[in-house]
Amino acid sequence: MKIKLGVFFGGNSVEHEVSIITAIQAIENMDKEKYDIIPIYITKQNKMYVGDLVGDIRNYKDINNLISNSTQVTLAPKDDKVALIRCEKKMFENSIYDYIDIAFPIVHGTNVEDGTLQGFLKMFNLPYVGCDVVSSAVGMDKYIFKCLLKENNIPIIDCKCFTMDQYNENPDSITKVVEENIAYPVIVKPVNLGSSVGIKIAKDRRALEEAIADAFGYAKKVLVERAVMNLKEVNCSVLGDYEECEASECEEPVKTDEILSFNDKYISGGKKMGGTKGDNEKSMNAGVLKLPAEISKEMRAKIQELSKKTFKVLGCSGVVRIDYIIDQDTNDVFVNEINTIPGSLSFHLWKATNLKYKDLLDKLINLALKRQREEKNMTFSFDSNILAGYENGFCGTKGKFGK
Repeated sequence: MKIKLGVFFGGNSVEHEVSIITAIQAIENMDKEKYDIIPIYITKQNKMYVGDLVGDIRNYKDINNLISNSTQVTLAPKDDKVALIRCEKKMFENSIYDYIDIAFPIVHGTNVEDGTLQGFLKMFNLPYVGCDVVSSAVGMDKYIFKCLLKENNIPIIDCKCFTMDQYNENPDSITKVVEENIAYPVIVKPVNLGSSVGIKIAKDRRALEEAIADAFGYAKKVLVERAVMNLKEVNCSVLGDYEECEASECEEPVKTDEILSFNDKYISGGKKMGGTKGDNEKSMNAGVLKLPAEISKEMRAKIQELSKKTFKVLGCSGVVRIDYIIDQDTNDVFVNEINTIPGSLSFHLWKATNLKYKDLLDKLINLALKRQREEKNMTFSFDSNILAGYENGFCGTKGKFGK
């Protein structure tokens, strides 16, 4: 019997469209002999839709038409299974659209990749692919991520973090703290976004003020750190879980400006990607990177070891991509950020190690099933009669508070 695999994608995120491309590309490469695949599209309003149109990338040119010709569903436990329940059932129509055995979240960014969707799936005891709630949340928050790595002696670029309250109360105080602690140029980032959205370099006070204002348009917390100008960016993927993991080949993104932009990551490569069946093993950024990266064998080995250590420190599972900055003036290497669900699932990095996309997807699904088997042997609750002494909301004698 085939495994019913629910592939979740989209969501209320600035990386909504990237998620759609990644997910449908993955679906096209999944083993149809093993899996009965149910694409589940999450709109920017967080409504879930299924149907014949949802798994075809061409239908996303007209989202309104796709939605009007699809079925809105929600999850619900049903007879020890997880069912997709129709939100609006027609007469004589079964309220259950289908069941799913395992979830494959292929989402990017805030409100989905950050542990939100993972927590939702965990509520139903539904096995899901990828990082758990904690590692997903920590991986999305750049400041917490850096603090955790620093605690574990993994090299990062020191930074300052500021909140929206601080900005609203006194924006000049933020500028003052930055100038007293970090020399220009600096880089300003929303704390919980990916795909280079909202990131700017500031070389003076005016540019810093503009960059901070822009970043707060995307997030409630903003990160400011020293900008390495003579840099080389290198990425490495890791596959596995807490017991065993392996690092991929390293890639070197090619940027057209001082920082790698959204356009560099997705638009330039996307023009060469294709997207039709028969041409479905090209990464979104395959046209704008060097693979393997132009680094020494020693640097490659160092980055791979740092990648595995970072993966273990966060408690990751599945496949991630870790991005590095190499200061070419000093040859120092720093962990920059982690993508717990990387674009295109970083399959091109694994293809460079002779792992086929279909086999990568199989490994990810098997890791999720392994985690579910392990968690079934754990105790999450115990029977107790603690409520026996409560009556009408009070403990002990009726009408009295007490212990």
